[in-house]
This record gives sequence, structure tokens and C-alpha cells, in this order.
Amino acid sequence: MARTRHLLSAVLVAVVVAASALAFVNPFGSLLAQGLPRNETIYIGGGLWAPPSNFNPLTPWAAATGTVGLIYEPLFLYQPLTNKFIPWLAESGKWLNKTVFIIKLRKAWWSDGKPLTAWDVKFTFELAKKYPLYYSDIWSYLKEIKVINNRTVEFIFKKWPNYPEWYYYLYDVVIIPKHIWEHIKNPLKYANTHPIGSGMYKLLRYDQNEVIYVRNDNWWGKNIFGLPKPKYIVYLRVTSNNVALAMLIRGELDWSNFFLPGIPELISKYSFIKTWYSKPPYNLPANVVFLFLNDQKYPLNLSEFRKAIAYAINVKAIIQRVYEGGVLPSNPLGFLPIPSWMKFYNKTLVEKYGFTYNPKKAEEILDKLGFKDVNHDGYRELPNGTAFKLTIIVPYGWTDWMEAARIIAEDLAKVGIDVVPKFPDYSKYYDDLVRGHFDMALNNFGSFMSPSPWTLYSWLFYPPLPIGQPSYSGNFGRYNNTEIEQLLHEIASTPLNDTAKLKVLYSKVEKIFLQQLPYIPLWYNAYWFQASTLHWIGWPSAKNPYAIPVTWPGQWQLGGMLVLLHLQPATAKTSTTTSTTTTTVVKTTTTPVTTTKTVTKVKVSTTSTTATITKTKVVTKTMVPSAVVTKTVITTVKPTTIIKTVTTTSPVSIAAIVIAIIAIIIAGVAIGMARRR
Repeated sequence: MARTRHLLSAVLVAVVVAASALAFVNPFGSLLAQGLPRNETIYIGGGLWAPPSNFNPLTPWAAATGTVGLIYEPLFLYQPLTNKFIPWLAESGKWLNKTVFIIKLRKAWWSDGKPLTAWDVKFTFELAKKYPLYYSDIWSYLKEIKVINNRTVEFIFKKWPNYPEWYYYLYDVVIIPKHIWEHIKNPLKYANTHPIGSGMYKLLRYDQNEVIYVRNDNWWGKNIFGLPKPKYIVYLRVTSNNVALAMLIRGELDWSNFFLPGIPELISKYSFIKTWYSKPPYNLPANVVFLFLNDQKYPLNLSEFRKAIAYAINVKAIIQRVYEGGVLPSNPLGFLPIPSWMKFYNKTLVEKYGFTYNPKKAEEILDKLGFKDVNHDGYRELPNGTAFKLTIIVPYGWTDWMEAARIIAEDLAKVGIDVVPKFPDYSKYYDDLVRGHFDMALNNFGSFMSPSPWTLYSWLFYPPLPIGQPSYSGNFGRYNNTEIEQLLHEIASTPLNDTAKLKVLYSKVEKIFLQQLPYIPLWYNAYWFQASTLHWIGWPSAKNPYAIPVTWPGQWQLGGMLVLLHLQPATAKTSTTTSTTTTTVVKTTTTPVTTTKTVTKVKVSTTSTTATITKTKVVTKTMVPSAVVTKTVITTVKPTTIIKTVTTTSPVSIAAIVIAIIAIIIAGVAIGMARRR
């Protein structure tokens, strides 16, 4: 019996290891074999990190990606690259005077066939008076919402609106159906697993590893924008970047918003994989990673000490060692390189008060402050001779930030500052961050693209709370400056098109920021983007920058929705073998494809209030690329196809073979041991 048990154990080991090998080869093979037509299905990943179970647009941070954008839609889309608003559910929007903004809606309807009206818009925003929603702050300056008719609604403000925040809400808040949600007792806790929306897609089904959306062929916008070509969207939950990389190479992932390693080698070997830029930095900037310093703790409360830290950090080394050149260093103000921000960038102030990597300058500042290495241990002591040590926190598992924190600690050690990187789990990191229980921390939460740099400074400086009191909206280091608070209030109450006044106000904020340097901008976190042209073409790029290709939760309206409207199925005739080991040289012929490009023209008024968003004019252009004949080397591995060069071997296949060999060896050893017993 014992011998039999050992034999069975050996067989079981072999089976388990072999199964692991097969799973490694194609961990999502079942997804590609579920009956969805490949030429109508797009596979996306990079924005779904937890098992999907929530489709509530009122809690976008908890909802599955696509809830906002694909199912529920905003009044406008926003194009950060051009600083243009695209009327969406709204047909137009304009200021009647300084306190009244009028919106006219398109003729739209919900996926259950009921009309979408001004009453739905009113209900959506007024719900934020009753419940603490992410846009409830609007009622600090909004007086009332008046329905003029079913397709016209007026927002009536108090003395003046918060202009930057109002324009942000125009594309960030999605409209929900009153006839559904007015019956929900607690909308914040409602999972909404059978959503009724107005969007291009509807929820088909979901499980712990995927969400599948199906095109809404009765979408109200099809006669204005056209229908997206992908009939199905399979959004995959892939928790390993290496698995995502393998899937992209195998043609099992069409659109990736993952941070993937080895991009330079990847795009050089696989011509069908595209990035925004074909050369470094490969990706568009998305937000700014700041080094938050606790301004309530000595010596971090000394502005000159903070400047010494800024001079000591070699950001370019971080970019090369961690990101392989895939991101760009930030400017000293932390401004994203987009039109709505850079028009207020005061280059003269930056040249006078800004900083660059200069460790010698850092040492000079520290010497002048009296921080010297008294005991000759390699680290400086406080001016009174007391040793001190600082910590820098980032969440465990955020491997790029973890490595960046180590490099920062190394750089600061070179100028004599003892810093220890710490990697708590995310919940601990977040709690310490918002309560101010840290020395230094990397963070980028509120530095996203927007129509105004006010959103950046609001995140950095509001509110100035004491340590221990949670600050969920920003200013994690507790910097307190009443002059900046007043300046930001003036900026918020100034129309966005009053550029002359805003330049004066922003310059005052920028000067204080550079002189005090409460927080240090380091590099631009990127809109990670890799796309495959095996099954879909028409991807945006630096040469065709029609939209930002982002699918992260709550950000589809910054470009992802437009990308879906531009994509076309790739049509190719290929001859391949059925063997899993045969390599064959074949011709791949791309036939002419006719695509329809919709150009939305948005007129921006220069009235005395702010930008006026007017009715769109749709222009249709037809683009017919020439036929292309290329030679491609294809190795087929059921059920998907790997395209690669003759001189390379699939790393996934190698791994599978190695694991299978190990399985045989383990099984043999186990069987031998069983027989000896």
C-alpha cells in the first residue's frame, strides 16, 4: 500500500507540474476559446486589479473599469493634449452670465429605451447634496439646478463658481438614470451588477478574472459618432506584468495599459507591438510623482534642507535604472507638459529659483545649515550633534517605486543623509500618508491631467491639517501657507480664459513654491501603453495623436472612448502550419481597409466669463491605406499565434518545456524512491 501511495504521489506531482506548464503557456487560453469572434473582440488589460463585483459609477474608485465611460457617460469628453472639450451627452454648453451655465442635451436614451433628459442631469448632481459623493464639493458654490425643458438645464451658481473644478466635473461626473437610482436606498453601497446606462457598451457578464462588455447597437450616438467596431470588449484581470507581456507577444492581449519591463527590446523584436513613441520615452506623461516631505517634522520643516534633498536626487538615474528610459523627468514646478498647464509656466522664475541634480550644491547647503558628520560614520548629525535618520515609504509590491526609493536613499546617503526605505502594505501606507505619519513618501494621486494647474496646487496645498487628522484630498506633508491659500482662492474664482490675470496669480504661487519647495516633483508617471496590430489597427500615436489610449478606471473619457471609435479590425491572409514546433516563412498581405474618421470641431468662445462649448460639427473623412506585402515568420501554438523573428524562441515556450522536463524528472525520482521502498 505504501508503495502504491508513493507511485500515486509521483504521478500526481507529474500531473500538477505539467498542468502548471500548460497554464504558463496560456494562462488565459479559456478566455480566447469562449466563442467570441476574434475579429469582433478586443482584449484589454491594465486597469482591473481586483475581482470585479461593482459597477456603481458613484464610487468610481471601487467600480470595474469601463463602468465610467463605456456604460455611463459624461456631459463632455476632455482632450488634454489639445485642451479641448468634446460635447458628448451635451450638445452644447455656455455661460449666460457670470453665474449661470446652460447645457443643451443631445437626443439620447438609456439602454432600457427610456429617454435621457435634463431631469437625469439634475438628479445626478443633486444626489451629491444628499450623500457624500466625490463631487459633493460642488454645492459649496452651486446654488441650484433648474430644468428648462427635457433637453435644457441651467446650473445657477452663488457669487461665482470654482471654475477649474466646474470644468473638471463636466467630464468627470457621469449621468445616471433617475428612474433607476431614485429607488436605491443607499446608492454608495449599491453594487449595481445589472447596470442601465447610456453608453456605447453594456455589461454582458463578468467573473473573478474578466469583465465582458457587448456593444450597444442601439446607442444614441451611432448617427453622430458611429458605432465602435469591436463588438465585444474583454477586460482581463492580469495580476502579473510578466504574464501580460507574454499575452501581448502571443496576440492574446490587444491593448495594454500595464507597466511592462523590457519595452525597448520588445518593440525592436516584435514589429506588431506599438507604443505612443517609437523611441524613449515610449509613453505619454500621465501624472507627476512627488516626494512628499513632512513639513511638520524637523529638519524637514527647513526649506533649505528640503532644497538640499532636491539637489541630491539623480532623477535621470531613476528613469534609466527603473524605467529603461520609459518616462521623463519632471520640471521643477511639477507641471505636466500639456497646453492648459504650460501656458502658466513661468520659465524666468524656474531659471532663477529652480533646481537640478547637483550633489555638490546639496553638500554646501547642508554644511551651511550646520549638518555635519561629527562622529565620522558617513552620515551627518543635527547641528547640536544628535544623530538622525529619516524614512521614505512606498507601498509594498509597487516595484518601480520601491526601487526608486532605494535609489533616492542611495543618493541622499552620498551627501550624508541617512534614509531608510520602508515598504508597508498599501493599507498601512495610505493610512500613514493621509494622517501625516511619515518622514518622506512618494505619491502621485492628485497630479493628473486637467484643464487647469489649479487642480495640482489644490492637491498639494489643501487642506493644511495637523498630524493625525486624515487629509484625504492632499497636502499629505501638512504644509501651511495662508498666502498660497488666498492665491488659490483667487485662481479658482477667475474664468479660465482670463489668461493675463491667471498668469500673475500663478506666478506668485510658483515663486513661493520654488523658494519654499515643500514637496519635490521628480518624474512623470506615464500612460503606459502597448498595442498589438495583429487583430486591431488604427491605434493613436505621437504621429496620430487623436486621443490618449487610456483605459484606467474613471479615465476612459480622456481618450479611451475615442480610441474605440477609431479602431478597425486588421484583415490579413496568412498561411500557417498546425504543428506546435514548425517554423514557416509566409507572406502576410494587408488588404486596403476603409476607415471612417470622425472629427469633432469645438468652438471655444473668448467671452468675459470663460470657455464656451458650442454645438459640434461632424466631418467624415475616408482613409484608404495602400496594400502592403510583408514577410513574417510565424510559429503556431494552439490556440493562438506567436509572431516572432527566425532567430528568437518564445520565452513562454521555453519555460513550458523546462517545466515539463522538471515534471518528468520529479516524477522519475519519486517513482524510483517509491520502488526502493
